[in-house]
Amino acid sequence: MWRNYLTVGIRALAKNKVYAFINIFGLAIGMAACLLILLFVRYEMNYDRWLPNSENIYQLQSWYHWRDTGEDQRLQLTTYTSAAAIRKDFPQVANAAYLFTNNPVFVKEGQTSYTENYWFTDGDFLDIVPFPVVRGARRLTANGQAFITQAEAVKRYGAEDVVGKTMSVITRGKHVDYRIVGVLKDIPKSSHFKVNALIRMDIPAYWGPEGRQQLTCWGCQNGFVYLRLKPGSDVKAMEAMLPAWEKRNIPDVMQGDLRTNQGDEQDWHFVNVRDVHLGAGQDGAMTPGNDRRTIATFAIIALLILGMAVVNFTNLATARASQRAREVALRKVLGANRRQLIVQFIGESLLIAALAMLIALAMVELSMPFLANFLNADLAVVYLGSGGIALPVIALVLVVGVLGGLYPAFFLSRFQPATVLKANKSSAETSGSGRLRNVLVVGQFAVSIGLIICTAVVYLQTVYARTVDPGFKRENIVQMEGLSRAQLIDKGDMIVEQMKRVPGIEAVGRSGIGVGTDNNSSNGWNLPGRSEPVSIDSYNVDRGFLEAMGLKLVAGRWFDDRAMDDSTIPYGDDGTAETALARRGVNVVINQLAAKRLGFADPAQAIGKTFKASLVQSEYGLVPTTIVGVVADARFRSVRLPLDPIAFQNAHQGHQFLVVRYHGNPADMRGRLERAWRGITSDVPFDAKLSEDVIQELYEADDARAKTFAGFAILSIIVGCLGLFGLAAFTAERRTKEIGIRKVLGARTPDIVRLLVWQFSRPVLVANLIAWPIAWWVMRDWLNSFDTRIALGPTPFLAAGLLALVIAIGTIGAHAFRVARANPIHALRYE
Repeated sequence: MWRNYLTVGIRALAKNKVYAFINIFGLAIGMAACLLILLFVRYEMNYDRWLPNSENIYQLQSWYHWRDTGEDQRLQLTTYTSAAAIRKDFPQVANAAYLFTNNPVFVKEGQTSYTENYWFTDGDFLDIVPFPVVRGARRLTANGQAFITQAEAVKRYGAEDVVGKTMSVITRGKHVDYRIVGVLKDIPKSSHFKVNALIRMDIPAYWGPEGRQQLTCWGCQNGFVYLRLKPGSDVKAMEAMLPAWEKRNIPDVMQGDLRTNQGDEQDWHFVNVRDVHLGAGQDGAMTPGNDRRTIATFAIIALLILGMAVVNFTNLATARASQRAREVALRKVLGANRRQLIVQFIGESLLIAALAMLIALAMVELSMPFLANFLNADLAVVYLGSGGIALPVIALVLVVGVLGGLYPAFFLSRFQPATVLKANKSSAETSGSGRLRNVLVVGQFAVSIGLIICTAVVYLQTVYARTVDPGFKRENIVQMEGLSRAQLIDKGDMIVEQMKRVPGIEAVGRSGIGVGTDNNSSNGWNLPGRSEPVSIDSYNVDRGFLEAMGLKLVAGRWFDDRAMDDSTIPYGDDGTAETALARRGVNVVINQLAAKRLGFADPAQAIGKTFKASLVQSEYGLVPTTIVGVVADARFRSVRLPLDPIAFQNAHQGHQFLVVRYHGNPADMRGRLERAWRGITSDVPFDAKLSEDVIQELYEADDARAKTFAGFAILSIIVGCLGLFGLAAFTAERRTKEIGIRKVLGARTPDIVRLLVWQFSRPVLVANLIAWPIAWWVMRDWLNSFDTRIALGPTPFLAAGLLALVIAIGTIGAHAFRVARANPIHALRYE
C-alpha cells in the first residue's frame, strides 16, 4: 500500500511540473529562512551558557531613574565601592571582583600600539568567571599577574606559548611590567565578555591620590562588579534586601543647604551572566547587547515566511482539487475509504516537505557563512549532538507536511463518486475552496506588504539619523583620542599649537565630549526653591572648541582669557585647586536644554545668573557657577538617546578628545596629522577618526536591521509570487473554455487580461487594509525608541501597497496575456 502511495505521489508531481516546482521551491525557501533565523535565535539565547557554573555567576548593575526628567538609564556599570559592600553584607556571595578597562599602550622593542579589551581586576576573577585556560596557571593569585588570550598572544608575540613572558605597557603615564602566568582560550563571540587580557592589580594604588574619589564614590560608575553566589542562593530574596542595603551603606551628602544621597535615584540589580546580553540593562555595556523583542520579532517573521510557503501548498492543492476529483471518485468506487485517502494525501505532502527540506538544507549550508559574517556571529550548521539540528529538521518536515496536507487531504477525500463522475464534473470549479484561497492569498500579501513597510521605515529613519542637523558642523572633522593619557595630560596647549601649524587646518579644539562618545559626567545644580538639585552634564573644553566643532552661540559669549573663565584643576591635585575654585567661582557656557532645565524659557535670560553647582568633590564645597553664554543644542550621540543638558567649562587639562576642523582631502589630512602627532609623542599611538566614520558606526545596528527586513521582505515576496503564479496558471487553465467563448463574443485581449488581473489584484488590495494598521503599530513602537525620529506618514504605506500590487500584476500579467492571445478555436475544443 505504501509503495502504491509513493508511486502515485511521484507520478502526480511528475505530471504537474509547475505545481511541483512551486510547492517544493516555495517550501524550501520558507524552511531555509526558518532554519537560518531559528539558528540565530538559538545563538542569541545561549549567550554565556557555555561558562561552567554560569547559573551562579552574576553581574551587579546600577539602574537610574532621573526624577527631574523621568528618564531611565540602566547601566551594566557600577561603582568600585559596591563590590566590598555586597561581599560584606550578603553571605550568599562566595566571591566578588571589580573589573575595569583603561586599555594601556602596549610596548614591544620600543614600538607602541594601542590595546583593546585589556581588563584590570582587584581579585581572582577566574574564580568567579571561569574562562577556559589552555596554558599555564588556572588562577590570578597575586597582583602583577596577567592572562592573555590565544589570539592576543599570537598578535603580540607570534606564538601561543607566552607563559612566563613579561608584558610591558604604559598606563597612567607609567611603564609597568606584568608577568603572563596563563593563556586563555579565545572567548567565543556568544559572550558579553570581550577580553584580550586580564590583569590583577592593586586598584587603590593604581588610581593614586588623584583617583581617591573613585574609592568611596557611590555615583561613579566606571567598571563592572561580578559575583559568584553559593549554590542554592535565593536571588529574589537578595534583590528584596537591596533597598535596605543601600540605606545602610550609602551616606548622605550635603550640597550647600541640600541633603542628597547618591542612592536616591539608582537601584542595584543582580543579573545572571546568561541574561546580560538580552537583559534590560544595556547602557555602558562591555559589548552591545540585543533585546528579546528583536529576537522574538525575527522568530515570528521566520515562522510567517514558512507559513506563507505552507499556504502556497494548501492553495495549490485545493486549486487542483478538481483535477484530482475523478481520481478520488474512482478510488472510492474501487473500495478506498476516506481514512486511506487522507493518509495518501498527507503522505504526498510529507514527500514534498522532505524534498523541500533537502533543498532548504543546501540553501542553509551555502548562505550560512554570509549570514555569520553579516551578523558577526559564530553560526555554524551542526546536525548531531547537543547543538545539532537533526531533530528540529525532522520535526519541521513532519509539522510542515502535516499542516500543509491536512486541509487538502480532508477536502479532497470528501468528494462523492456519483456527483463527480456524472456530467464531466472534473473540470468544474470545486465548491467552497475559492473563498479559502482568497483568504490565504490576502494573508500572504499582508505579510509581504507589512515587511516592505517595515523595511522602508527603518531605512528612512536610518537616513534621517545620519543626515539630521546635529547642531554642529559635523563635516570635515577629525577626532583624535589620547589627550587623557597621563603622559600628555599637561601638554594639551602645546599639542593644539602644533596642530594649528598643519597645512589645511582651520580650527583646533579640545573637549571632554566628542562625536559619538559614550562618556557621561553629571553634576548637581542647586536651584532656589527646589529641595533637590538639577542634573547637568559637565565637560571640559578649551577656547578653540566652539569654532572647531562648529557650535552656534545663541546668547552671551564664549570663553576668553578672563580669570573666572579658567576652571583648570591640575592633574594630581591634592585639593588645593578645587578649594580655590569653590571659593572664587567659575564661568560656564551652557546649551539651550540646560537653560530650560534651570528654568529659563529664553536663553538670554540665563546670562549672568549664578548657581551653586557640585563641580568639585563634595568635601571642598559647592562652586558658584555663573552662566556667560548659551550655545544651541548639539547632539553628540545617537538619535536614540535624549539630548544632554550640558555645561561647558574652559580648562587647560581634563580633556579626552582633540577636535580638528580641516579642508582638503581627508586621507591626506589624516596623514599630515599623524606625522605631526608622532613628532609630539612616541608613547601614545595616533588614534583618529573622521566624524563621518564615527556617525556611520553609530547606526550600524540600524543598517543591519534595515537589510535584514529587506531580506525578509524579498523572501516573502518570492514565496507569495510563486503561489500567485501557480494559482493564476490553474485558474486560467480551468477558465480556458470561458475565455474562448468571451473572445468569440467579441472580447479583446486587454479585456481578458484585465479580467484575470483584477481577480488576483483584489486580494492584494484587501491585504493592505490588514497590513497597514499592524505595520503602523509596530513601527510607531519602534520609532518611539528614538529621541528624534521621522514622522510616520502615509508614503511608506502607499508605496508598499503599490509595489505589492505591481509585483502581483507583473507575476500574473504575462501569463494572462499569453492565455488571452490564444486561438479561441483551441479553447472551445479544450473540453
